[in-house]
Amino acid sequence: MELTRERIFEALQQCYDPEIPVSIVELGLIYDVQYDAAGNVSVKMTLTTQGCPSALAIPEQVKQRVAAIPEVRDVNVEVVWEPPWNPSMISAAAKQQLGLET
Repeated sequence: MELTRERIFEALQQCYDPEIPVSIVELGLIYDVQYDAAGNVSVKMTLTTQGCPSALAIPEQVKQRVAAIPEVRDVNVEVVWEPPWNPSMISAAAKQQLGLET
């Protein structure tokens, strides 16, 4: 099967912040995903805060989920702080799930 952006995002949809029952994709924590034909994947992401208690666990979870795709050979996860995350980045569905919709 071919490696696609959609398959990578399916794997990322299975990654959760342990404190929030919503995927990190729906939280707006994934900023960019790149991949090449050799199976090298690069994920640029952020966290809700720099002091996030899961600052090590979430990027490791991302790496493991993406690496589980058979066509992936290497995964690089980069945590960035620009632009800073804010609640407006949460998807409409996740806002509704979290009771943030008015």
